[in-house]
Amino acid sequence: MENVHFAIVGCGHIAKKHAEGIKNTPGATLVAVCDTIPSNMEWYVQECQAVAYQDYDEMLKNPKIDVVNICTPSGSHAPLAIKAAEAKKHVIVEKPIALTIKDADAIVEACKKNKVKLSVLHPNRFRPAMMELKKMMDEGRFGKLSHANATVRWNRNQQYYDQAPWRGTKSLDGGVLMNQAIHNLDLLLWLMGDIDEVYSMSATRLRKIEAEDVSVGTVKFKNGALGVIEAATTIYPKNFEESLSIFGETASVKIGGRTANFIEHWVMEGMPEEEVAQLKHKINENPYGIPGHQCIIEDMVQAVNDDREPIITGEDGIRALRLVAGLYQSAEKRMPIKAHDIE
Repeated sequence: MENVHFAIVGCGHIAKKHAEGIKNTPGATLVAVCDTIPSNMEWYVQECQAVAYQDYDEMLKNPKIDVVNICTPSGSHAPLAIKAAEAKKHVIVEKPIALTIKDADAIVEACKKNKVKLSVLHPNRFRPAMMELKKMMDEGRFGKLSHANATVRWNRNQQYYDQAPWRGTKSLDGGVLMNQAIHNLDLLLWLMGDIDEVYSMSATRLRKIEAEDVSVGTVKFKNGALGVIEAATTIYPKNFEESLSIFGETASVKIGGRTANFIEHWVMEGMPEEEVAQLKHKINENPYGIPGHQCIIEDMVQAVNDDREPIITGEDGIRALRLVAGLYQSAEKRMPIKAHDIE
């Protein structure tokens, strides 16, 4: 296996998860970082021996870089990803892939045109409980699906939004659906399939931000099943729960906890209680598993070496973005929106 060299652009909070994932992945090396603020890069220079760049275009000239990890505010993803692709660098982009479908499409097109690989950070798919649930759904253990419930009840206080001027803005960040709940919505689509129609209401109730801090909505999937979505950053005084529940004719499952890592309910036809207890014990022993960021970086290393598509693709990122865009569109127009009308 050939060593794959990574660069990170945007050295804020989330970038350290990328750096740790690279550090813990065999065959991966962090060689460069880029940020407009020099002090933000000091940790990466000292701890990872990465070369620091303030100029992104200059960094992209470095021939050693194979993959660029984009960790900047969401509204800036598209131009940075497109430049990386044009420089023949593979791309890992933080969620959401972009804030508009037009920008997301442009990222995917640039990566295809330049024959580079693209992966989007939806790491929650690698949670042990979610992987078990996905396996059971793929095996058809739920029978005909009835409905699903995706819930994010978290706290992001005003201090959180005040940390940076881009937070909570519509142009660079988005609200609870685009920022916090999009991981949960990606899981919902991964498990339930594509959407047919959405209907939503949203509000900005407690935080002084442009975007929404609470949203409720419903979904009809192409398979005929229904879904309920609830997302809020207004929960007092701290994160309460993130959960995903799936109901079918032969199974009912809820994965919950503060970050949807634990089996809270698992009843399945043909699965004895003893087997369910063993599964719960297995998950409780290691509910978080290998960090999702590391899993995605490991996958990119394998994808580059094997010349295959990453597990989580640009199209996957667009699918989650389209759901959020549809919910926004419905709330704005106060009417149901068909999937083919989402803009």
